[in-house]
Amino acid sequence: MEETALLFDLDGTMLMSDPIHVAVFSDMMADRGWQIDEDVYMAHIHGRLNVDIFAEFLPDEPDPQALSEAKEAEFRNRLPRPYPAMPGLPELLDEAQAKGWKLAVVTNAMRPNAEAMLTAIGLRDHFEVLIIGEECERGKPDPLPYRLAMDQLGVTPSQCVIFEDSPSGLRAGRASGAVVVGIRSSLDDETLRANGAHITLKDFTDPALSQVLAQRTGSAA
Repeated sequence: MEETALLFDLDGTMLMSDPIHVAVFSDMMADRGWQIDEDVYMAHIHGRLNVDIFAEFLPDEPDPQALSEAKEAEFRNRLPRPYPAMPGLPELLDEAQAKGWKLAVVTNAMRPNAEAMLTAIGLRDHFEVLIIGEECERGKPDPLPYRLAMDQLGVTPSQCVIFEDSPSGLRAGRASGAVVVGIRSSLDDETLRANGAHITLKDFTDPALSQVLAQRTGSAA
């Protein structure tokens, strides 16, 4: 049997962190003349690199990296610890480890945030491979972060299932050549599929998950 690898986005896929991000962006941007609500967040911010977001909203800002670091520091400050993982995720990871499947996290979150979130949900020890988008030459929606994860895991796209919740992440996953599963944490089935998902799940308790894993090879189209 061909080896299996599961690759996970983090924000909105492994935990419901979007409400915290919306609140932080809203507070930061209000002083700069922008009103950020959930609709604006989902349309223009969700899943993207901070430097790209600030370049779009604040093109005259001299130091978007400093803004990014300030935003993420405030996110970490507001992140409760412990914090609930997405339903069914701990059980899936335990099953994956028991079966010897390979695991990776691929995220556009900066490294301190990724470490904080994985620790908050109590799942950091499950992952040896953690790919950070802003540390790559190109972040999502480019497939490069996922391809780097595959290289580190020693697997090919045909061996992989990618779990994502954002349009940029879905496009990155689809372009990588793997099977892509959309998590309906904030977007509906139609939107997730339109951006590249082969199938969508409510969360990791969805009965369709077992079918996805059973049909991993040859299900991408």
